[in-house]
Amino acid sequence: MSRGEGSAAQETRRSAAPLIVRVIAGAENTLLFAALAAMTLVPLAEIVLRSLFRTGISGATSVVQHLTLVVAMIGGAVAAREDRLLALSTAAALLPGTARAAAHIFAHACAAAASAFFCVAGVEFVLSEREAGKLLAYGLPVWVVQAAMPAGFAVIALRMILHGAATWRGRWITLATAGALTGVALRPPLEPAAMVPPALVALLVATVLGTPVFTTLGGAALILFWGAGLPIASLPIDHYRLVTNPTLPAIPLFTLAGYFLAEGGASRRLVRVFEALFGRMRGGPAIVTALVCAFFTSFTGASGVTILALGGLLLPILLSARYSERDALGLLTASGSLGLLFPPCLPLILYAVIARIGIEEVFLAGILPGALMVTLTAWWAVRRGPPLPPKESFRGSEAWAALWDAKWELLLPVVALGALFGGFATAVEAAALTALYAFAIETFVYRDLRLRKDALRVTTECGLLVGGVLLILGVALGFTNYLVDAEVPARAVEWVTGAIQSRWGFLLLLNVFLLVVGCLMDIFSALVVVVPLILPLGEAFGIEPVHLGIIFLANLQVGYLTPPVGMNLFLASYRFHKPLTTVYRAVLPLLLVQVIGVLLITYVAPFTTALPRWFGGD
Repeated sequence: MSRGEGSAAQETRRSAAPLIVRVIAGAENTLLFAALAAMTLVPLAEIVLRSLFRTGISGATSVVQHLTLVVAMIGGAVAAREDRLLALSTAAALLPGTARAAAHIFAHACAAAASAFFCVAGVEFVLSEREAGKLLAYGLPVWVVQAAMPAGFAVIALRMILHGAATWRGRWITLATAGALTGVALRPPLEPAAMVPPALVALLVATVLGTPVFTTLGGAALILFWGAGLPIASLPIDHYRLVTNPTLPAIPLFTLAGYFLAEGGASRRLVRVFEALFGRMRGGPAIVTALVCAFFTSFTGASGVTILALGGLLLPILLSARYSERDALGLLTASGSLGLLFPPCLPLILYAVIARIGIEEVFLAGILPGALMVTLTAWWAVRRGPPLPPKESFRGSEAWAALWDAKWELLLPVVALGALFGGFATAVEAAALTALYAFAIETFVYRDLRLRKDALRVTTECGLLVGGVLLILGVALGFTNYLVDAEVPARAVEWVTGAIQSRWGFLLLLNVFLLVVGCLMDIFSALVVVVPLILPLGEAFGIEPVHLGIIFLANLQVGYLTPPVGMNLFLASYRFHKPLTTVYRAVLPLLLVQVIGVLLITYVAPFTTALPRWFGGD
């Protein structure tokens, strides 16, 4: 099913839903639109006021941070509404009918139970904040905005039950199962510490059966805290602290810019540009594919969006250029994640937040490694292209016409990075400027988007993605903090430094470990869970945090392609209607090529460190 067909099916389901459901959905979409609009306009007002009047909006930074919390929770609720919360496994689909229905109920019941506990913990957190009496801005109590957390988790719990089955009988069974799980936690038959292993096994089973990722990580945190006799009220504190990080609003804003591009006609214009410039070279269409995919992923932050949005446009181009179906399928699957190392991609920002280093430094560090991965992928594709170049020669008039037509979109990186590195905007302000610019050119210049019809739809899609991601990150931080409190990173440093003396040996082991992580975990979960564990190891072996971050992200980028469960493999199978085994065979050569790129990034540090040192003046 194509992306457009999927949207049409969703619209059909919505139109058939009861009136109250449609009213609630419309209210959620409108609130999400308003929150994202405010997140965009407040930083822009700050730029104008600071530049013209040397003043600003009182509490603007805190307001934008808390709007991120609102977007995260409403977006998570919308993702639950559409049954599109990210899961690690789809194994339940392989089961026969009755077993599949039972697996679906159990997975959703686990998600509902975990959400209910987070809701209760969130209520405790909000009540304590209410007693503190802190104000956000203009007399608004902070606890009013913080109440979005328990409210959001309550809605998610309800929707997990509703999606547990297609019939009301099945939904009542889902509710009863969630209630039973909750009852066991409240009145355990054994000491909680003794219940931890079977509870974790049950959570693992639910994960294999398709429970959302936030349930896996948040549920693990809940179980470990429960077994250790620790209050779960600290978990929403971790969630709140991460989501309201000062740099984090850049994530939904840059992602919003990417969605405006993806939903407008940017893909068509950019393909025309790169085809005009490279299409008449040997392997030109493959170069076009690598460049266009890298451009889109760098702004959307999601390789899945790139594959789903551009696959139908690029596959016929590759086939018409006489690429075999296998090579075309492999190239599109591998190119989906190429932009993850280019600014302003979402994982770069997240790594900067978690590692507590400058976002500008991480942006600069990713440029050369990203270019290396694109070059290696395009090199392989050129070699696999037809042996003879096309008869048509380069046409300057067509290239100029294509460049002129796409000039406003080609300027987007200049706007984003110019604002950031030009010194007149913070990362969040640069993201807001980029989002407004993308919205303006797609709506008012190219008119591919209609203000009334498309603005709400695009912001809802963006909020859904951002909400799903931040939901994972927020609950995962509690799990990570438990590991830190249990001194897992310190013990890992002690063991690794005792077993491995060579820095190069450690880097090789790190690459193997991260490739495994990349094919088993989504990149957002891995960022929160794994990065705090490997940062002390990198420090012990003298590896700069920014270099370690690019190694991490490059491995996770390749992990998207690693069988058996790399995410891009499933997306390509879904988008192009091909069996997974066919996708595995198609992508294997490119997997090996990109592994070579990862090794070069790992062992040739200047690829990563040269630009930050040059621009940083070190």
